[in-house]
This record gives sequence, C-alpha cells and structure tokens, in this order.
Amino acid sequence: MTQYSTKNPLEEETRSIRMIDPCSLVIFGATGDLMGKKLAPALYNLGREGMLPANFTAVGFARREKNHEQFRNELKDHINTYSRVKPIDETFWKSFEKQLFYHRSEFDDDEGYRSLDAFLKDLDSQFATRGNRIFYLSVQPKYFPIIIEKLKQHGLLYDSHDQSKWSRVIIEKPFGRDLESAKWLQGEISKYLDESQIYRIDHYLGKETVQNILVFRFANSIFESIWNYKHIDHVQITAAEDLGIGTRGHFYEEEGFLRDILQNHMMQLLSLVAMEPPVSLNAAAIRDEKVKVLQSIRPFTEDDFKQHIVRGQYGKGFINGQDVVGYRQEQNVNPSSNVETYAAMRLFIDNWRWAGVPFYLRGGKRLPKRATEIAIIFKDAPGVLFQHGEKRTDPNILVIRIQPDEGIALKINCKVPGPSSPIQPVKMDFRYGSYFGKSAPEAYERLIWDCIMGDSTLFARVDEVEQSWKIFTPLLQFWEKQTSNFPNYASGSWGPQASDDIMTKDNRAWRIL
Repeated sequence: MTQYSTKNPLEEETRSIRMIDPCSLVIFGATGDLMGKKLAPALYNLGREGMLPANFTAVGFARREKNHEQFRNELKDHINTYSRVKPIDETFWKSFEKQLFYHRSEFDDDEGYRSLDAFLKDLDSQFATRGNRIFYLSVQPKYFPIIIEKLKQHGLLYDSHDQSKWSRVIIEKPFGRDLESAKWLQGEISKYLDESQIYRIDHYLGKETVQNILVFRFANSIFESIWNYKHIDHVQITAAEDLGIGTRGHFYEEEGFLRDILQNHMMQLLSLVAMEPPVSLNAAAIRDEKVKVLQSIRPFTEDDFKQHIVRGQYGKGFINGQDVVGYRQEQNVNPSSNVETYAAMRLFIDNWRWAGVPFYLRGGKRLPKRATEIAIIFKDAPGVLFQHGEKRTDPNILVIRIQPDEGIALKINCKVPGPSSPIQPVKMDFRYGSYFGKSAPEAYERLIWDCIMGDSTLFARVDEVEQSWKIFTPLLQFWEKQTSNFPNYASGSWGPQASDDIMTKDNRAWRIL
C-alpha cells in the first residue's frame, strides 16, 4: 500500500497518514465523450501527482472493437487535448499506460462479464490489486440496472460486509427522470448493492469553490453570524452556458434543462449555501443537513408554476462572434420540440434561518457567457445618513464564483477621494488561481480519488435525490400539460423577458454578470 498525507478542505485539521487501498477501476462506456474529455485526463493527473494507489489498474469496458494499444493511444490523444496540465509527461506516460487496458463486450452479454472476471483476477495477480473494484457507469441510465445485475450475477460485486476486499459503483446522473422512476431505479440497484457502495456523482460537488463553501461559512465567524434572514435580502444562483446542446440532441430531448442541471447541480449548490452547521465533518452529518434544506423547501403551488417559474427555449441569434441556430434546428431535435433549455424560479426555505428570504435560480443554454455563481445580496443599510432623495447606496453583495475563474468577491461601498465626492461600490476579489499560483484540480480528479478512499461526502445520497425529485416532479407534470410559445429567447440574450418579470414583481433585479 502507498502512504501519504493530504489536507482535505472539508476536514477540521490535517488528516494523519492514510492508507490507499490498491484497486482496479472499470469504466463502462469507455469510448464515450466523458471518458475522453474528463475521466482519462483525471486519471492521468491523479497518477502524475502521486494520488493513485501504487497498485492500480484501469480497464475500459465498451462495445467497440479495439485492443489495448489502440485504447491507450486514443486516451493519450484525449489527454493531450483536454488535460489541465500540458504537454503530456512522456516519461510518466510510458509507465502509466501499462496500467490501462481495454475489454470489449455488450452490456448484457454474460460471456463478457465472465471474461471480465477472469481478466480482473489476472490483473490482481500481476498488479497486486487484491480484488478491490470500482465500477464507473458512464453510460445511459437505462443500462444501470442490467450492468449492476450482471456484475453481481458473475461475482464482481461483493457483500458490503466483506472485510477482505471491497467493491463500489459510481453512477453518473441523471438518477431517474422523476420521483417515481428514481424510486424504481433505487429499488432495482438496491437488490444488489448496499447504499454505502453506491456513489452518485455530481461533478459540481468536486469543484474546488463548491468544496470551499463549507470552509468559508463555518470557519469564518464574521460571515456565519450574518448568514440569516436578519441580514440577507435574497440569494441568486445562476448556471449559465454560452454553448448550445451540440451533439446531445437525443439526450436533451429526453431530459431538458431542469433534469440536466437544475434538479441536481443547482440543488446541490442551494443546499450547501443554506444548510445548518453539521455536528461533524463526516459524510453522514453533512448529507443529513443537506437533506434537511431540501425538506424545508416550500412546495410549489399552481400559482407558483404560473407566476414565479419560467421556462424557455433558445432561438437563433448571435453569440461569441457568430450566428447560431435555434434549439429546434439542432441535430436530433424535434422541429416542434417543447423541451426547455432555460429555467428561472423563485423558492423559499421554510425554516428559522431563511424565513421570508427568497432564493432565485436561473440557468440555461446559449446565454451570453459561461458562468456559475452564487450571489448573496445583503439588506440595504438604513438610508438616514447617505440617502439623497430616492437614490440609495448599493447593497453589499458576496459572490461565490464556481466557474470559470473560481473565486470569491465582496462588493462594499466606499467614498471616492476628494471633497464632496460620491459613494461608489468597490469590489474585493479573491481568485484561487492567482492567489495559490496553480490551477485547481478538475472535479473528476477529486471525486475519483474520494471514491478510492471510500469517502462519500461529495456524492449524493438516495434521500437527497428523492427529495429533490419530490420538489420538481409536480412542476414537470404541470409543464407536460402545457404548450409554450417556443422559442422565447434569442441566443446570446439572458433568457425570456418573463424571467426578468419574476424579479421586478419583487422590486429586485438579476445581478449583471
């Protein structure tokens, strides 16, 4: 076993020397985009920085015909293109590629699983991986149950109480399409897996800034003491992308923006911002508090569906210096599609800390820029001293930038030098890259490493997933019965006019990014 010390941002103090169990990682869907763009670079960077076990192998499982050498060459090309650290370290690669293998099979082929079992046992002998397994399901959700059933049937998944070796399964989103399907899927996989073996991945939770939310809140008393309804006017969470759906037409026609981003990524950000201090920093305590937030969200009414929630679909427009087509003209999209590529809403968390504080969420495709951020807008200072007529000073705003250019900014009011000078807002800006002098690890690096370590803190628990679906399933059912006048916003704009109306009804406005 390899030993090393590490400082975890979610721990109270530096962890003592930890043991990394040897293991094999099997990636289903290893010829897909996620493998090339995210997983292969993540594994390479973990290995290059000494974060993988010394006794480690990775096996790509997919349906296309290829051999080990072809697979390794393809991964090398992807790493050269997408890795955060370039160029590739040839000396390290020559050693690392010997730990990468390919296994061809259909996902429902018993013989493929029998041969996989034999192949992994052979790798155990060669690399001393001791039978420990991680299975990463980078496939369409419809394949989750059959793959897990076959793995169990052929002895590749162990009992969770086995002390001699372990097996874990990483499942990509979406986990279900609504509450009923999520419960069905959980019922199917729980026949073969204990909850402790299931790692539902949400890559937003692997981002450095998201991890730092808990440290920022609970390690800085000046902020935590004002993190409540007495001092905060409202909260805005934005997840904007300037790209369209690209080649994901089939996927988006099935999912839409709410299922793709809002129900999972944005709910994770919301729960971390709004949660109460956990009793400790272990996985169960943190996840317990996140679930409590979701349970406290006020159920939507039909009036909310009509007045305080907006969906949109992008039309043609001009963005990033070029003309682009509308959603309905994209590849593999129904020309009369009613699928949303944008959503905005107002919701409330009915607990003591957030009583009466509105949370505004918005996000979508083909917006002016790529940006994910959380903005905490504080209440106005009393206007006795600095208010002149109807003109008031700007509110203080704390912004947590998730991507790109990760960091934290605070806007405060300051007097411009000179006699009779006006008050002007200024920004105090902290950026991870410039301050620490290096790029933050990619989200998938952290999450793969956590799974190897058996740390489920940054993965979604089943009650989190089901509670989120409980919130949004009535909205999805309402939308299914409605027809919308799509497209209703131009590419390159900030969404439908109705999303601005949500704010103006409350005498507020979306923060300008």
